Amino acid sequence: MRALVTTSKSERTLSTDDSSELDSFIDHLWLEDGLSKNTLESYRLDLASFALWLTQQSKSLLTADQADIQQYLAVKFPQSKPRSIGRLIASLRRFYRYCLRDNKISLDPTIQIQSPKLPRSLPKSLNEEEVVSLLNAPNLNEPAGLRDRAMLELLYACGLRVSELVSVKVTEVSLSDGVVRITGKGSKTRLVPMGEEAVDWISRYLNEARPAILQKRLCDGLFVTNRGEAMTRQAFWYLIKRYALLAGISKHMSPHVLRHAFATHLLNHGADLRVVQMLLGHSDISTTQIYTHVARERLKQLHSMHHPRG
Repeated sequence: MRALVTTSKSERTLSTDDSSELDSFIDHLWLEDGLSKNTLESYRLDLASFALWLTQQSKSLLTADQADIQQYLAVKFPQSKPRSIGRLIASLRRFYRYCLRDNKISLDPTIQIQSPKLPRSLPKSLNEEEVVSLLNAPNLNEPAGLRDRAMLELLYACGLRVSELVSVKVTEVSLSDGVVRITGKGSKTRLVPMGEEAVDWISRYLNEARPAILQKRLCDGLFVTNRGEAMTRQAFWYLIKRYALLAGISKHMSPHVLRHAFATHLLNHGADLRVVQMLLGHSDISTTQIYTHVARERLKQLHSMHHPRG
């Protein structure tokens, strides 16, 4: 079987050998790590761009050396953000380690290539009052509004990624147990408690809105559109931005902001970092630790406001 990754127009000018190597590598990532389609496309885009540049140097992916990679990075640095360069280097490093392991090359050309040091940026979030305003924005007199309220409640209650939210099946929700089964990155599954509010809204959506939206059509997705299909990532991005405007929230808004709010608010109310890690589905605690900085800033504000010597 082959990973379902879109081939860009520019890739069609790649040599047969380079195109074949890319196919083999992407299939390897898909089969070995179960990476998502978006992640696989990111790898492919980075490597295809490098391969196209190599053709101008009369070289291929398997004949490139350290000097080629350094020269390519020098070209990309002025026009790319540090994070994009970091991702590019990670893609190259992963590819050439795969090639070395399969004896396609005798030396890894990325072995001495250093990734740029990235500034530790704090995730954007909402305060609790802003979250309440956002949750109250949908029009509950319409089936779609009730659906959107249930989606926002579940997103905030469970700290889901938007891809996880729109992928939830009806059969993966247990209202009696108050949990939802989530399939995250790398096809890893986890059970996440929903809380009473989310359970109530999802129950109401299932009973009142979902049948009205589907109109006897069949769909196994929990959240459905007027076309009778599962909600898409792009459609929900549009919805959450619209509701942020209705709620008077001027901050940059995306589904991921609610995920950040979920983690930050849990820590602010005393949750253990390991628990937050499990709920978010992070494989490494270091990924979760960024939220301790957010919580610490909140504690400083509270101390300044309420302590007599603050």
